[in-house]
Amino acid sequence: MADAISSFWGPVTSTHEWCEPNYVFSSYIAEFFNTISNVPCIILALIGLVNALRQRFEKRFSVLHISNIILAIGSMLYHATLQRLQQQGDETPMVWEMLLYIYIIYSPDWHYRSTMPTFLFLYGAVFAVAHSQLRFDIGFKVHYALLCLLCIPRTYKYYIHTEDKSAKWLAKFYVVTLCAGTLCWLVDSLFCKYISHWHFNPQGHALWHIFMGFNSYFANTFLMYCRAQQRGWDPKVKHFLGFFPYVKIQKPKAQ
Repeated sequence: MADAISSFWGPVTSTHEWCEPNYVFSSYIAEFFNTISNVPCIILALIGLVNALRQRFEKRFSVLHISNIILAIGSMLYHATLQRLQQQGDETPMVWEMLLYIYIIYSPDWHYRSTMPTFLFLYGAVFAVAHSQLRFDIGFKVHYALLCLLCIPRTYKYYIHTEDKSAKWLAKFYVVTLCAGTLCWLVDSLFCKYISHWHFNPQGHALWHIFMGFNSYFANTFLMYCRAQQRGWDPKVKHFLGFFPYVKIQKPKAQ
């Protein structure tokens, strides 16, 4: 897309541009709306992190919330600069985060405790090296989608074995935000040549960021509830400020 004002970061070197004119509001931010739309994800992840730390959930959940923050910051840097290095700083953490979800979802049923984290760590390291040397585009999207699909069977099993209605709603909100975000992403990607001629750009990719920020929050909260159930911590879904759901637990005194 044509630059509206001069670019601080120089020519675009990323493999993909989104359906937002570059450098419209600032010479330091290539895609303004795609950049600032990551802020809700950071705020939601911070809420989840505070809850995980305050109630002393397992460290895996603190790492998960921190990974959401890192991913959002990486996305901000990518969309602000549209440089290849920053694109890798966005896409590599996306894969790492999905590997972390796979570990959290499947590890309770994995009897050989050291093999899964070792394999996932090595897989993430190999991907990072390969991604630094090769230009992935369609291949990255397919790879990321496959990692997401791997999470579905076990997550669905969690859902059907959850009796609490509030916890089930967390899973439903996860599905709704995922579908809404994916629709926005597809419209922005597939119909950009038409959208670029409209008087109003709906900023589909920015909406994807917002929906996926809530999507990650609902997913994390649901998984925290399920894990607390597995540990016998009597989890209950409460609401912060009357809106943001979180899991309140009651650990046995021995724990």
